[in-house]
Amino acid sequence: MNRLGLTDWNGPAMKRRLARRYAAERRFRLIGLGAVLLSAAFLAFLLVSMIGQGATGFLRTEVRVTLDFKAAPLSLDRAALAGRGADLALANAGIPGHLNAAATAAYGGDGPGYLSENSWLDVRDAIRADPALLDGKATFWVAAATAIDLAAKGHGTAEAKAAYAKLKQAGAVRKTFNGGFLSRSNSNDPTRAGIWGAFKGSLLTMIVTLLLAFPIGVLSAVYLEEYAPRNRMTDLIEVSINNLAAVPSIIFGLLGLAVFLNTWQLPRSAALVGGLTLALMTMPVIVIAARNAIKSVPPSIRDAALGVGASPVQVVFHHVLPLALPGILTGTIIGMARALGETAPLLMIGMRAFIATPPNGFTDPATVLPVQIFLWSDEVSRGFVEKTSAAIVVLLAFLLAMNGLAIYLRNRFERRW
Repeated sequence: MNRLGLTDWNGPAMKRRLARRYAAERRFRLIGLGAVLLSAAFLAFLLVSMIGQGATGFLRTEVRVTLDFKAAPLSLDRAALAGRGADLALANAGIPGHLNAAATAAYGGDGPGYLSENSWLDVRDAIRADPALLDGKATFWVAAATAIDLAAKGHGTAEAKAAYAKLKQAGAVRKTFNGGFLSRSNSNDPTRAGIWGAFKGSLLTMIVTLLLAFPIGVLSAVYLEEYAPRNRMTDLIEVSINNLAAVPSIIFGLLGLAVFLNTWQLPRSAALVGGLTLALMTMPVIVIAARNAIKSVPPSIRDAALGVGASPVQVVFHHVLPLALPGILTGTIIGMARALGETAPLLMIGMRAFIATPPNGFTDPATVLPVQIFLWSDEVSRGFVEKTSAAIVVLLAFLLAMNGLAIYLRNRFERRW
């Protein structure tokens, strides 16, 4: 303060106060930047560790085996390969015995142990695709045993690594892309396990969830925001919706078990039941997101539409909803992404069954990617460890795609005023 009682903005006291304020602001910025960098570091660590462990899950180790069908023919009627019973005919043709004999002849008494227990299925598929292989000698690349596969990827026991080195020196082993991991369903053999069945189950479950949660949630938000009277009943409904959005997901699983399975007697472990359960969990999130998006539309839009003669319904559906659509879609996709990663409610309704065949409909037995990952993580075989990480990579890619779609839709339909 100077002699006149006014603040001296250029005085040393004020300069010290300003310096302290600027220093506090710099510290706050640094703390915020540090928090962002720390979060990014944790995310990068997660992605690098998952991709590093899961990358080998997309690779498959194969062993070369030569079978002489002319010298040792299969017990097979060639005509059966042209009908629907080709798989059954090949399953009864004695392929495993011929394959083990060929492996023994090529690699000694330990040869059959180098091959996966289901490696004969690779031979079966090759013969079914080209029956001419039965006319003479044919060389097949079949799935290696789990121990050899792990040794090829730098893991496993010393004995397995020595066996792999022996095969590699002979040029009888190779690593290729494991397309079957993306096209097959679950299996007890890690070399034959795939995620397609679980991925398809996730898609079917998400379709049911979206078809139920989106229209009901948006219409509920429209009614509460535009038409509902302000009284105790609507206040109770709003509080209930907010509370439901914070309820643990396993509670919805218990509700689905009690209502959809025990009362309605719907098929157990079906995508239909999973979708109904996840719709109950996702609907409050969509209602809240839709209400906030509708609130963000300026009142002048409503007044202008009413001023030119639009009815209240036309105002809502022709003007308010299109402008609120970016926020609604963003909230919906984020809610769907949360539902995609849920495991607990689906375990409660039995979607943890061993599914060896992809579901063909909404009522067929099915599982989903998070549950498949949970089941594989509990397997004893070391070969499922990399399959678990690879499935997590696929799930993360799916989630990133859904969130990327949310960002695109928000930017695509966003209106500025």
